[in-house]
Amino acid sequence: MCIASRRESARARIEELKHAIQQEKSRVNSSDSCLFDADLNLHPLMPQPKVRRQLKGHFGKVYATHFAGNSRDLISASQDGKLIIWNGHNVMKCHSIPLRSSFVMTCAFEQSRSEFVACGGLDNLCSIYKTTQPQISQVLCELAWHDGYLSCCRFVGESRILTTSGDSNCCLWDIERRQVLATFTDHTADVMSVGLSKHNLELFATGSCDATAKLWDTRVSTCPLLSYRGHDSDINSVAFFPDGNAFGTGSDDSTCQLFDIRCRMCVNKFKSEKIVCGITSASFSHSGRLLFAGMDDFNCYGWDVSRDGMTAPPLWTLHGHENRVCRFLSECPLWCPYHA
Repeated sequence: MCIASRRESARARIEELKHAIQQEKSRVNSSDSCLFDADLNLHPLMPQPKVRRQLKGHFGKVYATHFAGNSRDLISASQDGKLIIWNGHNVMKCHSIPLRSSFVMTCAFEQSRSEFVACGGLDNLCSIYKTTQPQISQVLCELAWHDGYLSCCRFVGESRILTTSGDSNCCLWDIERRQVLATFTDHTADVMSVGLSKHNLELFATGSCDATAKLWDTRVSTCPLLSYRGHDSDINSVAFFPDGNAFGTGSDDSTCQLFDIRCRMCVNKFKSEKIVCGITSASFSHSGRLLFAGMDDFNCYGWDVSRDGMTAPPLWTLHGHENRVCRFLSECPLWCPYHA
């Protein structure tokens, strides 16, 4: 076939593809249905949840909690200067660790073997303890680099940990060598939260007081993979959707948003007229059907992710706390909120 005939054949094929694209666009634009109108054939949700267990033992503000990978143990950090490891099944204390600084703001449990716990706060340090050593109250190592308070930390496997700080930076550490492996510096204000993808530990998302959420790859620290805008105020919490293809955020603008990584945009926004306070934390249920949010009004709210969050009211309102809810956990079947 000569070059002229091949050119004409290619042009004809291009025109066919253009016509097919226009037809598909017309079909999508003329459709009256949307995702929230589709019949998803979902199972009905359970009735309003009830309080099953209460863990009592702190004498100050409980600022952070985190479940272990075994979905039984959990850790709580309080400004009474104690780090407590609990058995969530029988509500018994396993360990109580005295802290050198009582101004703690975050804690984390290593997920694979549950052998390490970490905490940090206004001391600008990430302190790591080994739960299997005889003297658990003795700090294993202290990671110092940040110039601001430590707002959040999460283990990445058994040997690394991510920290976020009020200095607007995020750090990836090698725990054994106590060295910074990478720094992530694209935010312009305090970084308040970090969320890890369970399907790919190299991916994580951060939320900041600059009202943006950013998606990062630990192997590329020079710039974020994606930046997401849409909130009008500080983003206090970031949590990955269970399938790893999306993440949710909670903000001081009284809204939660669901960002899809594949389409690089917000696909659902959750707001209620009766909620006028800031959202302190956000977390998904194990299946991803529900998005929970802890509030400054002492309540927790749960939205059905499959419904339009701007028109559908919160499915559940969880009462019972006597002060603001600092952190909401739903990373295991024993999901539960903690309060100040």
